[in-house]
Amino acid sequence: MTRAAAGATDVVIDIPVGPTAKVRSVAAANRLCGDFQAVGQQVGLHVLPVLTDGTQPVGYGIGPALEAQDALAVLQGDPDAPPDLRERSLLLAGHILELAAVAPTGGGQALAREILQDGRAWSKFQAICRAQGGMREPLTAPYARPFTAARGGRVIRIDNRRLARVAKLAGAPRDSTAGLVLHARVGARIEVGHPLFTVHAESVGELNYALAHAREAGEIIVIEEEA
Repeated sequence: MTRAAAGATDVVIDIPVGPTAKVRSVAAANRLCGDFQAVGQQVGLHVLPVLTDGTQPVGYGIGPALEAQDALAVLQGDPDAPPDLRERSLLLAGHILELAAVAPTGGGQALAREILQDGRAWSKFQAICRAQGGMREPLTAPYARPFTAARGGRVIRIDNRRLARVAKLAGAPRDSTAGLVLHARVGARIEVGHPLFTVHAESVGELNYALAHAREAGEIIVIEEEA
């Protein structure tokens, strides 16, 4: 509704699907797509839902400032930027470019990649920030501590909901710099003692509370020992 009120005509909606995502099955996602499109039709919006991989978080950060740092790294072409966030962004941007008839059908993602790589995306983002009062770099939480692996092996599953709960107990999103940074991805090999994620908080109490919950919550990041 807010997009329609702002004058938008086309909307792309990312719907991550996974066993611990907000939408847990393709069937549920398809029903949600139908609902979005029906509502869009009522208010004059062309809605394109895109089903994506929700089996693990996209990017490294969970929490306002940490997610903003990921986004800036992608826009600035930082080689250490999260590759999954880069590719997800290019996928969605490609659909938008095709809907706007800026790119031909099937050519949107390639154009989006070109715009990102040659710096036009970063320049446009800076211009948007200037129009809204200027850009500010995301701040960093004063307290941070890693949560490490109790055993080695291969990461086979990440529980998004439990991970989000840890970030919330650390203060996110109420405290803008709070949350966590994920260091392990599905399929990665992990050694004993390797940091799985680092919790960021604006107070020692919230930091300790979030880490205590992580220790008691069961396997948030499931590691299968290799023979």
